[in-house]
Amino acid sequence: MTRNNLDQIQSTVLAILGPTASGKSALGLAVAERYDGEIINCDSTAVYRGFDIGTDKLPVSARKGIPHHLIDIADPVDTYSAAQFSKEASNIVREIQARGKVPILVGGTGFYYRALTRGLFPGPGADDVLRSRLMRISRRYGNDRLHRVLRRVDPESGNRIMPRDRLRLIRALEVYFTTGESLTSHFSRTISPIQDLRVVAFALHLPPDVTAKRVARRVDQQFDRGIVEEARQLLAQGVPASARPFGGLVYRQILKQLRGEQTEEETRELIVRENRRYARRQLIWLRKEPNLVWLNGAGDQSDVLESVHSVLLDSRVV
Repeated sequence: MTRNNLDQIQSTVLAILGPTASGKSALGLAVAERYDGEIINCDSTAVYRGFDIGTDKLPVSARKGIPHHLIDIADPVDTYSAAQFSKEASNIVREIQARGKVPILVGGTGFYYRALTRGLFPGPGADDVLRSRLMRISRRYGNDRLHRVLRRVDPESGNRIMPRDRLRLIRALEVYFTTGESLTSHFSRTISPIQDLRVVAFALHLPPDVTAKRVARRVDQQFDRGIVEEARQLLAQGVPASARPFGGLVYRQILKQLRGEQTEEETRELIVRENRRYARRQLIWLRKEPNLVWLNGAGDQSDVLESVHSVLLDSRVV
């Protein structure tokens, strides 16, 4: 690698994206080792302290001395937003580059990645009357009613926001009814806080059968590591079941098991099923992102790393 190549890579923001169980963390570590980088978490649940096993956080002992940022930065009762991520991640990107290191975003939350690289719409102020009306609809008819409306007026936001996320559903509808434009339309005109920097983003994909096997294996490992006890201890420490990270697809099922609503076998099966569905949704989201370099995550990691290296040496990219 020439000095010019190295300088170009060091002035680039790298991203390793992909669906659950695609091997993002391992590849991110390998890339960080090769290019003297630091990792910035791009997963919306890993920001919360105490939620470790269900988010597959790498323990400090497995991070090979590579700094990891934006992990365990929020209390479980906090609401950490994409806007916060965009602001904090952009600051960290510049701090890492000032140290002569390479910033590497690693995660599967496409909305966080978009907020950083394409910007966020600040939105109109709250409309208390409209919010109250939407809240009444939710309580009377369920979140599914709001979700159906959102999918009709803003299909992309409807795909991104899950029916259970009432607050985000209401906010998306509030923006639409207040401004006459969808949230997606507003997002298309936003400005990234790192628009002056070059971003090279890689996305991993897996064949569905490989995803299924990896997800099943990961769920077994989570139970072996004690995810049920982790959730039980969080509740005992006073974290309410309504806390945002408990709404994640893994912890939501664990809470049902703890309440006696389903057996461990049923819980495992449901987590596997929901993870596979989530992986498909992540792929749908990422395929709409421009300029991603897609890599086969089912291959040997050394081969994938060499593919990354080849792209980074291509003068048309860096």
